[in-house]
Amino acid sequence: MRDVIFLWKTVRIESMKESDKQIEIILNRGVEEIIEKDHLIKLLSSGKKMRVKFGIDPTAPDIHLGHTVPLRKLRQFQEAGHQIVLIIGDFTGMIGDPSGRSEERKPITEKDIKNNLKKYLEQAGKVINTKKAEIRYNSEWHKKGGLVSMLEMAKAVTFQQIIKRADFQKRIDAGNDISVIEMLYPLLQGYDSVKIKADVEIGGTDQKFNLLMGRRVQRHFSQPEQDIITVPLIEGLDGVRKMSKSYGNYIGLNDKPDDMFGKLMSIPDALIEKYFELLTDIGAPKGNPYQSKMLLAETIVGMYHSPIIAVKAKENWIKTFSKKEAPEDANELKVKKDISVSELVLASGVESKSEARRLIAQKAVKIEDITKGNPNEILDLKGGEILKVGKHRFFKLLLI
Repeated sequence: MRDVIFLWKTVRIESMKESDKQIEIILNRGVEEIIEKDHLIKLLSSGKKMRVKFGIDPTAPDIHLGHTVPLRKLRQFQEAGHQIVLIIGDFTGMIGDPSGRSEERKPITEKDIKNNLKKYLEQAGKVINTKKAEIRYNSEWHKKGGLVSMLEMAKAVTFQQIIKRADFQKRIDAGNDISVIEMLYPLLQGYDSVKIKADVEIGGTDQKFNLLMGRRVQRHFSQPEQDIITVPLIEGLDGVRKMSKSYGNYIGLNDKPDDMFGKLMSIPDALIEKYFELLTDIGAPKGNPYQSKMLLAETIVGMYHSPIIAVKAKENWIKTFSKKEAPEDANELKVKKDISVSELVLASGVESKSEARRLIAQKAVKIEDITKGNPNEILDLKGGEILKVGKHRFFKLLLI
């Protein structure tokens, strides 16, 4: 029955004129909930050029595939002729969004924010047309507003309304602190909608409280209330927790093609359909999960690198994992002859000693296909050996 419904939707979309197709995709593909859907349909059908907002705090230097889900929804509005507004939370990022947090986030400095911003727009530009987008930094108004602006914002909401959000209730029940500045975060995000006069705001399902706060703050400042589209959170490589760099289960937009391809081939079969819907413009094929993942990986690598590079990554995957050969273009790694196993793994780019030891303990480190399980073993390298770290990373060892 589900296949019949999917086929009916596909035939219906193909028979529509272009503008109706775009509206259908905006309203239905990769959408969890629309608040004021009837109003949004009227706006979309009226031909009015809307201002569509999405905000992101640059708390880390990299964007991963999970971030692209709302960015892709933003792009759909852009392709339909609307003005998209990307809010870079260079001010709110220093506070930290409490959504989904069981404890207060560690503060991020202004210097950290500036460093993270260097690659942010470049990566976002792989999803949206940043040249045609309106890019705003919320420090524009939050730094200038001062206490008077903050007090006016605070009139828009009561303490009871802030404290009843589920995230805060869980922390209260667990006896964990909630800082006053965290309670103000939703107000600050809501005020962003006032400053750019948003008609629509997009966000993940974990952002619903903040998105609704935008409507409340707009109402307080006598503006029309924005409609809201929430999109699903996408699970990471473990298939359980949302994709996040802190969980180590993410696929970065700047990942090397072979790494990106390999990570996508490793996702649980249960996520194949969801990844197709949220991360691509095509539907998931029926049948063999392996072949579906091959198509998914080739499609996504092609989107963020190039179709030619994607074909090469696919060939490397087949060669490496079907024929058990190392890829021809394995990265060269210069090391000492008598290096320890743990030092070697660290030299390969692993972020910490604990992560290196974890990989070694999991038997995920091999030299010439021989597992290295002792982190303290001193190697006697000859040069030219192939090092494998994890499932997807290969290095040709060269002696210093």
